[in-house]
Amino acid sequence: MYCPYSNRLLPSLPCFFPLHNTLNPSSTIRPLHPLEDDLKSKIQVMTGGSNAVDATTLSCAKCGKPAHLQCPKCVELKLPREGAAFCTQDCFKASWSSHKSVHSKSISSSAPVNPGEQNVASPNDGLLYCLRKGQARSPKLPHFEWTGSLRPYPISKRRPIPAHINQPDWALDGIPKIEPNSHLQYHVEIKAPDQIEKMRETCRIAREVLDAAACVIRPGITTDEIDAVVHEATIAAGGYPSPLNYHFFPKSCCTSVNEVICHGIPDARKLEDGDIVNVDVTVHYKGVHGDLNETFFVGNVDEASQRLVQCTYECLEKAIAVVKPGVRFREIGDIINRHASMSGFSVVKSIYGHGIGELFHCAPNIPHYARNKAVGVMKAGQTFTIEPMINAGVWRDRMWPDGWTFVTADGKCSAQFEHTLLVTDTGVEVLTARLPTSPNVFPWLNP
Repeated sequence: MYCPYSNRLLPSLPCFFPLHNTLNPSSTIRPLHPLEDDLKSKIQVMTGGSNAVDATTLSCAKCGKPAHLQCPKCVELKLPREGAAFCTQDCFKASWSSHKSVHSKSISSSAPVNPGEQNVASPNDGLLYCLRKGQARSPKLPHFEWTGSLRPYPISKRRPIPAHINQPDWALDGIPKIEPNSHLQYHVEIKAPDQIEKMRETCRIAREVLDAAACVIRPGITTDEIDAVVHEATIAAGGYPSPLNYHFFPKSCCTSVNEVICHGIPDARKLEDGDIVNVDVTVHYKGVHGDLNETFFVGNVDEASQRLVQCTYECLEKAIAVVKPGVRFREIGDIINRHASMSGFSVVKSIYGHGIGELFHCAPNIPHYARNKAVGVMKAGQTFTIEPMINAGVWRDRMWPDGWTFVTADGKCSAQFEHTLLVTDTGVEVLTARLPTSPNVFPWLNP
């Protein structure tokens, strides 16, 4: 998780539920552009009967604008209207390559479609959409010009923390008190030996928690279920999940799927075959934090996504390899940028690595892009994260209306890896390094 004080403030999120109006299957419109044959060349107009609801309360699955049209195949399969509604033939055509997978999954499934499992907020189940950086909830998804096919889903209630767990100062009211005004926002701390030992212990716990999450990742699991694993594993180890209620973040970890760059909020969406998902874990234990993340494959992932994830892993490894006393912090970005560009990818510029210890985020700032203006040199005893975010397309990002979720501006995939590092007298110690027991999930690490 990057430092919220070092770059830009985080802005607020959207929401919605489906229409329950009647449809007239015989009412169709002529396509504005020729579509593939299996689209049936038309989508159906949402027309109301006596119990109709204003169709503008349903959003286009492509662009988020008010929708008046619906996929005929989804009508035939009696699938929920959210995700099947479109404002124009153009949006329908642009979404078809990804949208049609909904049909095959529905047909192949022997279980009936359960509307409660779709992208529908259910106040009775405590499932609502996140708004205003976690400070509000709503049953409705607001309009937004989504950059890709992913949409936010409802989130569950905040998970409880047992009374015996030592909690950071934001745990109760969502507001860090010590961190924003600390002199360590401007001065890079040299850790004392006892602090370093606590960091080692905490970072090992964080690694074990992330490994527990990695073991459950598969098609069909929700990111909220992954969050539950992270939460319970952290509590079981005696730690506090640092992201929970940090500046009102509503969950215990970040789960960033496909075009989400970072800070994705775990929700009710089920991971699909071919997705990539980053899980970002930070643990607070014995008064210090340990932070790491990895991007995982969900089922069978296409070659382009595999190359992106492997390149991102390599960017982090190459950056770590140069860490030692005397190296300038700004050199990290040059190394990462060079490897990413040679592979045809771009480096996110909005979000940095950060110092870490008794504070979740502090100096130094670690930009990951070339020709940055980071100040300072590395010294033994410093601890910080390097966490490159590499995009398949352009480097620019946008913020979802939840105020947390950064996504790629062009809707293409993004990947990230992160470690917490200690500068030693002779080089670097990776405090969150993989363990012999870590799951074997990255093909390029196999001999």
